[in-house]
Formats: sequence, structure tokens, C-alpha cells
Amino acid sequence: MDIISIDSFLHFLAYVGTGLLLLVIGLIAFAFTTKFSEWELIKQGNVAVAYKLWGKVIGLGITIYTVWGNSISLLDAFIWGVVGIVAQIVVYLIIEYILTPKTNLAKKVEEGNQAVGFSLFAVGIAVGLIVAGSLTY
Repeated sequence: MDIISIDSFLHFLAYVGTGLLLLVIGLIAFAFTTKFSEWELIKQGNVAVAYKLWGKVIGLGITIYTVWGNSISLLDAFIWGVVGIVAQIVVYLIIEYILTPKTNLAKKVEEGNQAVGFSLFAVGIAVGLIVAGSLTY
């Protein structure tokens, strides 16, 4: 008696691989929203940059989690995962340039301002939750 069929296992691997691919795509896309190397600043110990980056990744992970439970196919899941990435970027740009035009949030984070970094961490998670909730159709 098969506990897990080969077909089910391959299906699982396809979704895990696609989810991880979406996270990598998200990381690359998020890097284009900053003028500095997030990885280099994180290596130097800049906690504010780490907060900002990983908040977006956690938010995207929440979106991907929800998408997997509500998609009709792997392609459908991938498309909605990309929508989650775009939503994270658009919200960040709205916050940076429309809601806080007199404060250069990217510069504050680059300088190591942990309050700003943590605020962007929280926004990344909140956006992920809102996008995820919006995808429960």
C-alpha cells in the first residue's frame, strides 16, 4: 500500500520548487527598489535593511501560502504569486514617494535607522496578509 504516491510527491516538489522560485524572483525584484546593495549592508550588520528585506519576504511567503490553497493549477498559483510580488513593490513605492515624500525611507534604512526598518518590516507583513486575504476567492 502506497502511503504517498509518486504523482503526489512530484506534485509537492513542483509546488515547493515554484514557491521557492517565486521567493527568489521576489528578492531580485525587491533589490531593484533600492539604490544600495541590501546583501552588502546586511553582511555589514545593518539590521534596519534586514528588517525591511525580510518583512517583504515574509509577506510574500504568506501570499504564496494562501495562493497554494486557492489555486486551480500551478500556473494559476505562479501568476498570483507574481501579483503578490508586484503588490509588495507598489505598496513600498507608494509609502516611499507618496505617503512620506519628505522622508527618504531608503536612505534612513541604509543609515541603519531600525525604527524605519522595522516599520517597513511590519508593512511588508501587513501587505502580505492583505494580498493573501484578497486571494481567497
